[in-house]
Amino acid sequence: MILRPALALLLASLAAPAVALADPAPPTATAAAKEWFPKEANAALILETAIADARASQRLAVIVFGADWCHDSRALAGILTSQGFTREFGSRFAVTFIDVGKPQTGEGRNLDLVAGLGVKDLHSTPALFVVGGDGKAFNSDKDAVSWRNAAKRKPEAILGWFRKWAKRAR
Repeated sequence: MILRPALALLLASLAAPAVALADPAPPTATAAAKEWFPKEANAALILETAIADARASQRLAVIVFGADWCHDSRALAGILTSQGFTREFGSRFAVTFIDVGKPQTGEGRNLDLVAGLGVKDLHSTPALFVVGGDGKAFNSDKDAVSWRNAAKRKPEAILGWFRKWAKRAR
């Protein structure tokens, strides 16, 4: 009798690392409390620095325009800062978060930076752009604003989206 529970525990512990490597953990309560999109930051300087870093490091800049009040923005930020994402994509992508307030209520900020990447009217958050060292977005404006349901996407689906971009950018 004691052998069966011990064997089950051993098998579960052996299987756990494989799951953790394949599927990064979703954002936790700690991630929800973290400030991903600082309101007081100099967003123009942050964007300029991210693009300069992409140019110098030959990586692509991933620019996420969102807000800490938005559960989709926080969920996406949790995935993009996870160990799984960093391990797989850290040499290809540099992730930057920029606050846009509440554009859907007319209380947006840094919307000129979003417009500079091709989205003239941001109605929801987050918006995600893959940007080269030349400052031009690789993904379409339609794709950039499609992340408003990020919290419903499975981590593996998000990683798959980035795998496609990593192949194109080589």
